[in-house]
Amino acid sequence: MFYVFFRGVFRVLFRSVFFLRAEGLENIPAEGAVVLCGNHTSNWDPPLMGSPLKRKVHYMAKAELFDVPVLGYVLPKIAAFPVKRGGVSKESIRLSLQLLKDGEVMGIFPEGTRSNAGGMGKKGAASLALKSGAAVIPAAIIGNYKPFRQMKVVYGPPVDLSEFENSGSEGLEQATDKIMSTIRSMVKQHESK
Repeated sequence: MFYVFFRGVFRVLFRSVFFLRAEGLENIPAEGAVVLCGNHTSNWDPPLMGSPLKRKVHYMAKAELFDVPVLGYVLPKIAAFPVKRGGVSKESIRLSLQLLKDGEVMGIFPEGTRSNAGGMGKKGAASLALKSGAAVIPAAIIGNYKPFRQMKVVYGPPVDLSEFENSGSEGLEQATDKIMSTIRSMVKQHESK
């Protein structure tokens, strides 16, 4: 209920202030596990990437944010859970895999920090997708969050990672590169429009 309320608030905010347009919604599976991978440009990216969707999107968020008054109360209610930066949190990985096993949607920014698909992707998204069998949906966030200038989020067709199953660490790197190159090409294609 809390999630639905805030999703509605963000939809209104993004449409009225940033004229948000969402494309490719048909590429989001109606059910089943999904790893939604986007480029990272701003702290606004998680609600922007998730608010146009009918499905709930779960996110990892910096553990420090959960110590902030009010924010620490709100974040778990809008499907965010803490992850420690700088190291692999076994608990957050376990929770992510369980969510995907339960057929949920995980929103991930593979770069791990803001760089708009200009940085190297981390292997977490590919690892979760390969371990869970989740569909990998790339998303391109286009625009710079200037009020009354259009923002766009484009959801692409699933990225096929089947060739990297059971291929070890090298395959994981290649899968990550494939996800990132797909996102980069989507960003480039739609920024030029």
